[in-house]
Amino acid sequence: MSSVLIPPPVAAFAGSAASRPAPASRPRVEAPEILHPALWRGHQLGRHVDQAVPSGFAELDAQLPGGGWPRRVLSELLLQHPGVGEIRLLSVALAAVQQAGRLVMMFDPPHALSGWALSQLGLDVGQLLIVNTRCKVVAGSDSLWALEQALKSGHVGAVVAWLPPRLRAERLRRLQLAAQAHDGPAFVLREMAAQQRPTAAPLRLALRAGGADTLQVRLLKRRGPPLDTPLRIALLPVLPPAARSRAKAVPIEPAPAELQAATFINLAA
Repeated sequence: MSSVLIPPPVAAFAGSAASRPAPASRPRVEAPEILHPALWRGHQLGRHVDQAVPSGFAELDAQLPGGGWPRRVLSELLLQHPGVGEIRLLSVALAAVQQAGRLVMMFDPPHALSGWALSQLGLDVGQLLIVNTRCKVVAGSDSLWALEQALKSGHVGAVVAWLPPRLRAERLRRLQLAAQAHDGPAFVLREMAAQQRPTAAPLRLALRAGGADTLQVRLLKRRGPPLDTPLRIALLPVLPPAARSRAKAVPIEPAPAELQAATFINLAA
């Protein structure tokens, strides 16, 4: 009697589709800023986990990491001299903070501020707190103590502070650490000579007058590649027509050649 050979089931063969384990799914690569807010890809602009505050100038927002002024860090503005247009540059963001019902504080402005001009820029001067830490009453005390406490408090919407000249690097690092608890933009204004020294602030801009109601902005440091060409920002005019005409007749001092952008190393290459 002849025997019949019955083939084994397909699954019994080694290497069959049923016996092979399912291919492992590829691990999802998280964006660097999701892992830690201080991380970003070197060939791209960094993106902040916290939503940035729009500056009100589209050309500037396009070059700022996150598309606006960052929260929880210092934004350092280097001035050719006070009054080049720094308040007008910041006015849209400051007004938005006030409209959200949060407090705006200004520390140690170098000159008396014009309430009329600030109101023309959309700021509510009745809800603007100005702190002068360098008056005779507090002479000899730490002028940065109040600023540091305001940043740590978590109750302030935006901070604008004119820092003393030749500030030590460790003091700026302390302010940067305090800013990590501050859910809003924090602007520190310094002299142009500070560009020769490193900064703990993740964002550093140099501001120069670019003509009547025009500001020249150069990004010296940001989370991303450097920007070699300065931006020309058209500011909201607050001067009367006669004063604007006189300002247009004044020649603009060119930026010095030694103003250098930050060194960039493309780690993705």
